[in-house]
Amino acid sequence: MAENREAKSKFFASLRKGSHDERWSPIVGCIVKPRTASASALFPLIVIAAGVFAIVAAAAQRPPREAQPPLTIDSLGATDSYEFYCAPCHGKTGKGDGPVGAALRVRPADLTTLAERNGGVFPRERVAAYITGVGRPVAAHGTSDMPVWGPAFRSLDATDTRAQVRVSAIVDHLESLQAAENGAALYRAHCAGCHGPSGRGGPAVNTRKAPPDLTKYAMRNGGVFPSERLAQIIDGRHVPSHLDRDMPVWGATFKRTTKDASDAAVKARIDALVRFLQSIQERPAE
Repeated sequence: MAENREAKSKFFASLRKGSHDERWSPIVGCIVKPRTASASALFPLIVIAAGVFAIVAAAAQRPPREAQPPLTIDSLGATDSYEFYCAPCHGKTGKGDGPVGAALRVRPADLTTLAERNGGVFPRERVAAYITGVGRPVAAHGTSDMPVWGPAFRSLDATDTRAQVRVSAIVDHLESLQAAENGAALYRAHCAGCHGPSGRGGPAVNTRKAPPDLTKYAMRNGGVFPSERLAQIIDGRHVPSHLDRDMPVWGATFKRTTKDASDAAVKARIDALVRFLQSIQERPAE
């Protein structure tokens, strides 16, 4: 006990002198030398601190993340639904010229001629079935660029009813996009009398020659439909030999009989007829 009291006295005396080499430890009950922190003991703490600083600095310099576009819209309006889901590929006018269309393997279809390619009647039920995927073979659809919107809408919209309303709205919008000049109707009014309702021609009636079969133009042209040449033949005003034929010069006829007698209006009617003829071309047997 006397030795401990003497050691304590020496320790407190050393503190008064400013020496910290030795200290009294009440835990062990004697004077101990304090351990100095070595570099090896501090290194892990330095590394951790540097890592934390680097993470904080990187987070501060990182640009804010761009907001992701929404996958659905609340509006069930016909135009809103079409422009959000369909226009990126088919374009706002439905002609297949949307900004995403160029990246697809097959150019998106021109949706403004659906009625024209169906005898002048808009195929509403068939279009709705195709959009939802019911009207497409499952195996073939696996390689199609167009999504099957039926399941997609049912998963994105809150209820199946909303999904059905959205599909119906898109069909309504597509019907409103149909070309003003309907090639099928023009064909029935001006061409079917000679070439027949199906375009396959027939015996000569009030003509010197039998009307040709209009469904074989592509087959007779190596599988390529000669749209520009047919437009010139139908117009007739710039085809020298056309006046020797029984077929009317429709360019001049449309110029006289169309309310809008501009060249653009005449061209629109001729283009509509050409599109209809293209839709009735026979395909070679596979």
